[in-house]
Amino acid sequence: MDIPSASNSEDDLSGTIRDKVLPFLPAKSLFRFMAVCHQWKRLILTPSFHLDQSLRFTDITGLFCQTPGNLNPPVFIPIDPTSAGVPDPSLSFLPEPVVIRASSNGLLCCQGRNGDRDYYLCNPAIEHFKKLPKPTASHGSEPALVVIFEPSQLTDVASEYKLICAFEATDFDDAIEFEIYSSKNKSWDVSEVIFFGAKKATLGLGVHVKGVVYWPVKRGGIVSFDLTKDKSELLDTVKPKRANCVLGTYYGTLCKAYIRLRYAEVLVDAMVNFQWPDELQMWELMRCTVYPEDTKMPLDNIASRVVAVGREEVVVKCGNQLYSFNFQTEKTETLTQPDEPYYEICVPYVNNFVYL
Repeated sequence: MDIPSASNSEDDLSGTIRDKVLPFLPAKSLFRFMAVCHQWKRLILTPSFHLDQSLRFTDITGLFCQTPGNLNPPVFIPIDPTSAGVPDPSLSFLPEPVVIRASSNGLLCCQGRNGDRDYYLCNPAIEHFKKLPKPTASHGSEPALVVIFEPSQLTDVASEYKLICAFEATDFDDAIEFEIYSSKNKSWDVSEVIFFGAKKATLGLGVHVKGVVYWPVKRGGIVSFDLTKDKSELLDTVKPKRANCVLGTYYGTLCKAYIRLRYAEVLVDAMVNFQWPDELQMWELMRCTVYPEDTKMPLDNIASRVVAVGREEVVVKCGNQLYSFNFQTEKTETLTQPDEPYYEICVPYVNNFVYL
């Protein structure tokens, strides 16, 4: 029987790490691995690897946060500082100071604070960005933007993406219109759909799941916009409505997370049926997190809210402190301290290598 040589074993181990480990790592870790050898560096810098990594690494690695008034530059707060980070958290590589608006699978949408208040789409991990054309409609001072970027739908290494903005209807009260930007067409297009019964100011941070965009409504309910059917409706009308919830994805399914103050719990429900009528919408409890007393989280404080939820973790904001609970380890980590600034904007971010 032939015994494998040491060199062959090392080559096999290197190949296994290269093919089975590297694509599952965040960008910060990959920067360190580029120093291992020239072969790994060349691999990590190829567009095909960027696509592979964006497909396989989809966990929330931190949050871009900003103080009220948006006068200070953004900061990046990692969930695990040893593995996730960006070289320039203030985003000073952009042409002007910006406000954080939305994020999806590694792409961050920002809006300039000067002049025309242009939109920028960027990947902070590699400091790569694009300035978008000016919209045809007025989106107001605080646009409700959602970035739509699905690496699994790419047919080549080119990154195609969309942005959708819900804005106040000009001809109707308590109504919302929608404008969509397509990187394929390089233009904005206002939909003919108008949603009645809500104002843009009542919408929370939106999320895109399987061709449909969802925004939580602060007084309860969820506004949806179906990109394929070009229609909008109000979901989650079953009592009790969950106001002040945050939306996310749980293994590819729309989910909502909210605090149940009486029991100091954070609950994560997933929508298990999208086709039934409103009165029969079905949500299933996926996670129920009870935060331990030693974290001193004031979940009995009405100001507490969930700011991010994914398949691995949920992040809760209490006053000016952020806490992360990992579903797998069942451990709570303190992300910010009491003396840190109060962050009004908290946008979850995935640390990957995707290029625009």
